[in-house]
Amino acid sequence: MTSMTHDGPEITGGVDTHGLTHHAAVIDPIGRHLADREFPATIRGYRVLLDWMRSHGTPAAVGVEGTGAYGAELARVLTAAGVTVIDVDRPDRKTRRMKGKSDPIDAYAAATAVLSGRATGVPKSRDGVVEAVRVLRLARRSAVKARTQAMNQVRGLLVSAPAMLREQVAGLDRAALIRSLARLRPGDDLSRPLAATRAALRRLARRHQAMDEEIGELDAELGPLTRQAAPALLELFGVGPETAGQLLASAGDNPERMRSEAAFAHLAGVAPIPASSGRTHRHRLNRGGDRAANNALHTIVLVRMRYDERTRAYVERRTKEGLSKKEIMRCLKRFVAREAYRALTCTPTEQTTQTRLAPAA
Repeated sequence: MTSMTHDGPEITGGVDTHGLTHHAAVIDPIGRHLADREFPATIRGYRVLLDWMRSHGTPAAVGVEGTGAYGAELARVLTAAGVTVIDVDRPDRKTRRMKGKSDPIDAYAAATAVLSGRATGVPKSRDGVVEAVRVLRLARRSAVKARTQAMNQVRGLLVSAPAMLREQVAGLDRAALIRSLARLRPGDDLSRPLAATRAALRRLARRHQAMDEEIGELDAELGPLTRQAAPALLELFGVGPETAGQLLASAGDNPERMRSEAAFAHLAGVAPIPASSGRTHRHRLNRGGDRAANNALHTIVLVRMRYDERTRAYVERRTKEGLSKKEIMRCLKRFVAREAYRALTCTPTEQTTQTRLAPAA
């Protein structure tokens, strides 16, 4: 991305973001501190911040802490103005113990990280259909959690409920159990344990039904959005709307920010890590990266290991070669990451072609 040209020397900016205010700093090409200042975290404050930086020179790049949280809107404003934005991680604890902690220190540290080349990450643009998928999936995840919690509480209450109530719903499957409990009539006198238990179970069952309905509505909204964002991804064997949505959310609206499939593998925590010693040559699982994306790849691999003949043949062959199940799954997740990266980064024309040529399930 090319920065807008302005009169003055080239500078590098850094911003330490917070909920109500952002602290900005600028340094020159050799790292000397020029100035720092605090700005309100509002649309007008972002524009004033950019004008202030430009008053010191031409911003070559601006490092922003927390582009996925407090700095998300600032990153969008700077990018729209033609400024190159770099995602900066907060300094590690060792550095903070040595240099201290304050908003100006963190802002200068962000600028220095960009100038030195230590920070190079391109933030997610968060301005397209993938961002819509992400926020809807957030609501769905909390609804699923609330439904599971309600079901667990129902089963917990039934364990200690009076035998009359427990026997009334014994042997019912989950759907029938919820319907039966939602129709309970506790009565007016809740001072009796039986009536109070019925009231609690009815409320929990109705909460479960409400969350079930909400999840269904969200699934209906997410399906078309996910297919619109990456139809080629959904054509891969074992990839469903839920796993596809997670991989999309991890990649963002601008998947080209990932320079290669190896970069995506590192992002998803499936890049092999050397673990050799002496005459033993092997790799181990990578425990880093986006664990939600890693979980999505894990789910896809489990589906393929059960239903895909090619994957089952691969597992059998590698098992005979002496690999453990974890090592085989690491290899499979790396392969799925390669396929997912190609599906995420192909153009709409390529997506249409892949969809047309995809074999029937």
